[in-house]
Amino acid sequence: MEAVIVVDMLVDFVRGKLATGREAALIEPLARLLAAARAADRPVIYVGDAHLPHDFELRLWGEHAMRGSDGARIVAELTPEKDDYLFEKRSYSAFFESGLDSLLRSRDVDALVLTGLHTHICIRHSAADAFFRGYRIVVPIDCVTAFTEAEHESGLEYLRRIYGAELSTGADLAQRMPPRKSRRRSPLFPEENEKSQD
Repeated sequence: MEAVIVVDMLVDFVRGKLATGREAALIEPLARLLAAARAADRPVIYVGDAHLPHDFELRLWGEHAMRGSDGARIVAELTPEKDDYLFEKRSYSAFFESGLDSLLRSRDVDALVLTGLHTHICIRHSAADAFFRGYRIVVPIDCVTAFTEAEHESGLEYLRRIYGAELSTGADLAQRMPPRKSRRRSPLFPEENEKSQD
């Protein structure tokens, strides 16, 4: 089963200190992909920067997405829903000291759809850690971007060539996630819920 990982779609990245104007173009295709994933009962997982004042990364990028600040909030258009998961990170990779891998294993996830920012930095490092852990990697090219088109394109090529990432689009991936039929779930007999999934 695949999970959709949303990386750093935060106010500081999309409209704040690190924004370039390219990031907002991801919102519409990403929102459609997330809706399809939820309807198909695929895990939707947000992982975003939540920096502390002495984080090493701030030496390079300055203060951004500080934990508890408005800049560290997910943009309103992509507000998580009640069954989504949220993780904080303090470095590039969505896996680094975040607890993400444990959740993925517990949900029997074997493929990751990586979305968000930035293709050549946090997506690339998250893909590396996913690859090292044996996950299949899918990247919808219209749901990721970088500071420049050149960085975006080189990032995609690196992901494809080095980690075997499948490059697709949000619309194509949404079509591959048919919605599950709604079914009445029993709070007393969870094993019956599992049978009803078969």
